[in-house]
Amino acid sequence: MPYAKLTIDLPEAIWIGEVSRDFPATTFRVLSAVPSGDAGFGLLEIESEAIPDVLDAIEGRSGISSVQLMQRSEDTAIVQFETSEPILLLSIQESGVPIELPLTIRDGEAVIELTASRDRLSEFGHQLETFGMSYTLNRVYDAVDTPTLLTDQQRRLLVAAVELGYYDTPRECTLTELADEVDLAKSTASVTLHRAEETVVKEFVAERLDVTLDEQPQAV
Repeated sequence: MPYAKLTIDLPEAIWIGEVSRDFPATTFRVLSAVPSGDAGFGLLEIESEAIPDVLDAIEGRSGISSVQLMQRSEDTAIVQFETSEPILLLSIQESGVPIELPLTIRDGEAVIELTASRDRLSEFGHQLETFGMSYTLNRVYDAVDTPTLLTDQQRRLLVAAVELGYYDTPRECTLTELADEVDLAKSTASVTLHRAEETVVKEFVAERLDVTLDEQPQAV
């Protein structure tokens, strides 16, 4: 089953696209969303240094029927909203693709992760275009046949390093002790561990920090 990660360019006609562009430093996370007929309901988490201004901006948009503040801290708020213009929700509903929440929106762009058949993914792209939304396919691969990031030796060495406290502060295990534990020469352990660290760090940056890397690591 293919997994895909897309960045959708939200048009100004979508209220969240307009608000997020007005406050480009603000992060919006859709925690739940349900389309119902021509309306949409959901929970939205807002992370911003200007929470009052952002809330006022949302309430003032024509596509918003109601906004109810559910939780509030200094720089975070959770609101329940109803919109009469659930364009993004409708495109998801029409394609029949289940998306993974939360859905993150920042400065007019929504990052969506989903797992569906290739036909469903294709239909989702078609629906986005029908509703006037362009998108960039950041990544797609088969969730079943995804290649293993690390070799068996890299995985064994990395797990041993964690278990023995090699990454603890202060360090509980030296490289020599780690190499002895897994029965490798110190030089081999050093190179193997470095390659494993490179692979794991680059994958974390690409997937969790949403940074596009010029070259993805290859396990050797």
